[in-house]
Amino acid sequence: MISSNDLRSGMSILHEGNLYVVIDTSHNKTAQRQMIIKAKVRNMRTGSVTELSFIGGDKIEQAHVEKRPMQYLYDAGEMIVFMDNETYEQIEIDKARLEWELNFMKENSEVTVVVYESEILGVTLPEKIALTITQAEPAVKGDTATNAQKNAVLETGYEIRVPLFISEGEVVVVNTSDGKYSGRA
Repeated sequence: MISSNDLRSGMSILHEGNLYVVIDTSHNKTAQRQMIIKAKVRNMRTGSVTELSFIGGDKIEQAHVEKRPMQYLYDAGEMIVFMDNETYEQIEIDKARLEWELNFMKENSEVTVVVYESEILGVTLPEKIALTITQAEPAVKGDTATNAQKNAVLETGYEIRVPLFISEGEVVVVNTSDGKYSGRA
């Protein structure tokens, strides 16, 4: 158990049977009242973001979430197969839970699998990842008055907007949080 005063960004907590990760906290203390702590949290099972309020000194159960480095092996239809790098144990995660992450994962890539008491919560990707362009529209000559961009398809099948000078076969860096072009690799 930890005190509500000690809540920090990135901590995992259990509250009313739900598993949350703290995004942000704010403390409000007035002269004649107890301190109120508001925590903006994300439900680790559903992904929804809510705000919880605590009184200063409340006891909160801290959740011990394990992050294991694993390798993405292959797509098995409805499931995605990962292998633990140390024990070589293979696990399967439902494809529906990894819709966004699959846009940036290629076979044999390293990811971090988040586990709480043998319950697999999901996958954490690196902040930026390098992927190859498989299709790119041709650049139109003279279309450079502003920050002109064109459509391109990554090796994972995800479509992004890239600058006109990027061509097919080039490796680009993509931000995994918003899916936007970040630069050349």
